[in-house]
Amino acid sequence: MIELEENHDVAEIFAHEPGRKLLVASTAGYGFIVLEDECVASTRKGKQVLNVSEPEEARLAVPAEGDHVATVGENRKLLVFSLDEVNEMTRGKGVILQRFKDGKLADARVFKKSDGLTWLDSAGRTFTLSWSELKDWVGVRAQAGRIAPKGFPRSNSFGPAF
Repeated sequence: MIELEENHDVAEIFAHEPGRKLLVASTAGYGFIVLEDECVASTRKGKQVLNVSEPEEARLAVPAEGDHVATVGENRKLLVFSLDEVNEMTRGKGVILQRFKDGKLADARVFKKSDGLTWLDSAGRTFTLSWSELKDWVGVRAQAGRIAPKGFPRSNSFGPAF
């Protein structure tokens, strides 16, 4: 049971797994890794983990299971970087994951380099790019990224987590 204030919405909902780490991020492109146990609240009003200021909003919370992060903005720019570049914190604003001149963070996915980056298209088909195919989008945290590869969904979303 939760109690939401009028101006709040749910960004993500899933069953709690003790010990799991999450990547949390805001629309401004800031984020960090948090231990899921630190997100559990003992009150109905919940617990604030990600600090955001108006007009920015909390965008996502995805499992941080892997060694690389892929972020994509509303401007269709994709950036892939090492998960080691993202700080682990208990609460706060975080570090800039991807820089945006225009637009905001649309989605992020943590993945294993050996498995490649996977997403679902609008027809429900699964696409996977191997590490060698991702070379053009690999950079360091806080860069702007490059236009997403051919076949990437127009929704700028990787789809549901696998």
